[in-house]
Amino acid sequence: MQATSVPASEAPELPELPIDSLLEAYGRMTLIRVFEERVSELYRNSEVPGFVHLSIGQEAAAVGACWPLAVTDVITSNHRGHGHCLAKGLAPEPMMAELLARVTGTNRGLGGSMHIADPDLGIFGANGIVAAGVPIAGGAALAAKLRRLRRAADGAGGAGEEADSGVVVSFFGDGAVAQGAFHEAANLAALWRLPIVFFCENNGYAEFSPIADQHPVPMSARAAGYGLDYVAVDGNDVEAVAAVMTDAVRRIRAGGGPVFVEAATYRWHGHYEGDPEKYRSTDELADWQQRDPLVITRARLLGRGVGVDVLDSVEAQVRARIDAAVDAARLAPPPDMSVLRSSVYAPRPVIAEPDWAPSPDGEIFRTMDAVRLALEGALDANPEAFVAGVDVGKGGNVFALTRGLYARWPDRLLDTPISETAVMGLAVGGAMAGMTPLVELMYLDFLGVCFDQILNQAAKLRFMTGGKARMGLVIRTQFGGGRSSGSQHSQSLEALLAHVPGLTVVMPSTPADTYGLLRSAILDPNPVVFIENRQLYGMKGPKPPADYLIPLGQAKVVREGTDLTIVSVSRMVHEAVAAAEALAGRGISVEVIDLRTVAPLDKKTILASLAKTNRLLIAHEGVTDFGIGAEIAALAAYQGFWTLDAPVMRVAPPPTPSPYAPGLEEQWLPDRRAIERAAEELIRV
Repeated sequence: MQATSVPASEAPELPELPIDSLLEAYGRMTLIRVFEERVSELYRNSEVPGFVHLSIGQEAAAVGACWPLAVTDVITSNHRGHGHCLAKGLAPEPMMAELLARVTGTNRGLGGSMHIADPDLGIFGANGIVAAGVPIAGGAALAAKLRRLRRAADGAGGAGEEADSGVVVSFFGDGAVAQGAFHEAANLAALWRLPIVFFCENNGYAEFSPIADQHPVPMSARAAGYGLDYVAVDGNDVEAVAAVMTDAVRRIRAGGGPVFVEAATYRWHGHYEGDPEKYRSTDELADWQQRDPLVITRARLLGRGVGVDVLDSVEAQVRARIDAAVDAARLAPPPDMSVLRSSVYAPRPVIAEPDWAPSPDGEIFRTMDAVRLALEGALDANPEAFVAGVDVGKGGNVFALTRGLYARWPDRLLDTPISETAVMGLAVGGAMAGMTPLVELMYLDFLGVCFDQILNQAAKLRFMTGGKARMGLVIRTQFGGGRSSGSQHSQSLEALLAHVPGLTVVMPSTPADTYGLLRSAILDPNPVVFIENRQLYGMKGPKPPADYLIPLGQAKVVREGTDLTIVSVSRMVHEAVAAAEALAGRGISVEVIDLRTVAPLDKKTILASLAKTNRLLIAHEGVTDFGIGAEIAALAAYQGFWTLDAPVMRVAPPPTPSPYAPGLEEQWLPDRRAIERAAEELIRV
């Protein structure tokens, strides 16, 4: 099946743009066309590195879709996003420099063609992962809705008023609707009536595959399945697209729900530059080129009395501007390593190690209380904070951690469908919009179903935007073996997350640490994965003051010793301390370090302890092979080599999935006795 357009006889009568507006639209389309033609040339000459995906032929869809948008509105884009970014208002000069990998680029040369973004202009990013921008758009739309509700509650405008009502447009191709990310985001947007336009540029092909090979039903049926309003439009007619989008955006600003717009269009170039294009005929391409959106618009302007000289002048000005942009980009320097390093993490707030000692008659609370109180404090102090996840609201969380919060903040305790990718998208898009998302992944094991939004979006968007994207968010989750939960509900996957640059990974061991670390994570401007051990939820301990904070990335010596250092984290810290107490009775002095934060790793504290004891044992709940113990052992072998008097040892489960049978799981999961045995062996070396 070839790509199809909307026949003129079936298209509804749409209002025309005023001549000045149509001339402006023509200029914007010309800018996109000339920009991409030069990019194609520069790519052939090896001046643009990496991959390039051009939207030549689709200019009317981009310009028409962005026509009714304000700077404060948001778009998300895809790998074919140059046109979307230019249509939203991004200047071509920094974009050209970005494609040429220059430090003067939009993203300081760290994003490139597929990842251009400027959050200050509401451009939340082109994206190299198909459909990944759609859940992020959901997060941005949620931010707009929550702010609108807050203004209404404050008396700054009724829920039906259009003033300052943000709208989000998510651009994607026809191939993206086969992705689970699209379905989760569309379902959530329809359920919550988020202010979002799902804008599908249907160019008939998903990479090399025609649409008939990809989808069993038309886009209209997809939209109907989620209860979305659906509008089809000729994507090569900029007036038609602008009219459809103006109406859709007006209705959404007035309180209407999300809309699915399908724009039939066609890309003249291949899926990527250099694509041999064996999957389509030259006749098909020639037929669509007869419907060139620039030719159509030029003819209309001529028919409405605009002179040829005016149109030629528009094109000449655009070409001169792009020529100048290329010349300037060529002269600009490339980024250096300082740009790379400064773009990974935002500067953290300075937090000192707290000077607090529990009183013998002080208040006691549980780890589960610590979680609730930290979230409660954030919601109370920050109107931009929200909590989202499966059953976190009315149900109060499966472990009762958020019980009571929904009654106070029903608009900010958000029960989501079982759609982990959509939930993580809420966090990413909400953070980029300036909110403080506190989302929950019910089990750490479920990381696999939403890893893209964490690995490729939350962790990388600040970097790929050259430090522009705000990414302060917290993903709370829990793990813990020892309850016969089996191989899909017991995994300790912190090493998987710690390996991802851009993420901060926290694993508390006590109620007080849980409270202080979670509060610091909420204040941190970087994405933090906060991993709780469910075996510790009922643990009791001294309650710190309300303003208690613990610095992220700083380990703590929880027991001093001279003969051996044990480094551990989370529940295993308690096993290590118990082992140390038992060993003390045998004359062995053990120092125990609680990492608290797995990434970034506090190397200084580990090395200082090793220099004192000269022996190192690492205990953790994740399996031995390729776990965090391996990284700590490498640190000791490299930077602490001359202080080692014995080999580094690790105590951790063997590299198998967690067993279900209670007796087998007990043998599989290390405990204080295993730590004692390893420590005694190490002392004898």
